[in-house]
Amino acid sequence: MACLTGTGGFATHAIARAALCLPLPADFPHADAAAFTMIYATSHHALVDRARLRAGETVLVLGAAGGVGTAAIQIAKAMGARVIAAASSEAKCTLCRSIGADASIHYGKENLREAIGALTDGKGPDVVYDPVGGELTEPAFRSIAWRGRYLVVGFASGPIPSLPLNLALLKGASIVGVFWGEFSRREPQANAAMLGELVQWYAQGRIRPVIDRSMPMAQLPAAYACMGSREVMGKLVMVN
Repeated sequence: MACLTGTGGFATHAIARAALCLPLPADFPHADAAAFTMIYATSHHALVDRARLRAGETVLVLGAAGGVGTAAIQIAKAMGARVIAAASSEAKCTLCRSIGADASIHYGKENLREAIGALTDGKGPDVVYDPVGGELTEPAFRSIAWRGRYLVVGFASGPIPSLPLNLALLKGASIVGVFWGEFSRREPQANAAMLGELVQWYAQGRIRPVIDRSMPMAQLPAAYACMGSREVMGKLVMVN
C-alpha cells in the first residue's frame, strides 16, 4: 500500500485516509512504492488527460532528470511519442537517454531554442512538459509547434514566469494547467482508474521509478541538502 497524505510522511508511522491509499501488489518494492504515486500520477494526468498526447507526437520535457521529469519520459515513450529531454548537466542528459529519451538538450551550455529547432527540423514539439518555469518558459513556448500544448506543471526554478499572450495566438497553442492534487479530489473515479493503469504499466515493465539513492530517516536534513544542491536525479527515498 502506498499512501500520499500531503503532510506527515517523514515518519516511521502515519495515519492516512483510505481514499489517499493506493493498493499495490505484494511484490512491489517499498522504495519504488514511496517514489511512485506523486510523480507518475502527475505526469500521466498531464500527458494523457490534459495534453491528449498521441503516438508519433514529439514531447519536450524540461527538468527531465527530476522525479516528475523521469516519469514524463517513461509515460510519453509508453504512449508512442518521441521525447526530447532537457536538463541542466550532461550527466542528467545521459540518465534521460538511458531511460528512453530519444534526444537530449543540455541547457546549461546549449541554446534551448536553437537545439529544439535542430532536433525537430524547425517544427517544434507538439507538447512541452514544464515543471521548471523561470527563464526556460518563454524560449520553450516560442519553440512550440502549431497547435502545441504547453503543460504548466510547476515552478521548480522558483520564479513564476510571464508569457506574452500573443505567442499563444500566433502558434494556435494552448497553455494547459496541470494540478493532479485537485484533479484527484474533484474526479476521484477518473483518478482511481488512472492509478490502476499506472500499476499495470509498472507490472508490465513500461515504467519504473528512477531512485537516485535511499537515506535513513535520521538523515533528513542531509537529504534536503542533497536536493537543494540539485545533485539528485530521479527520486531520493527516505527509509526507516
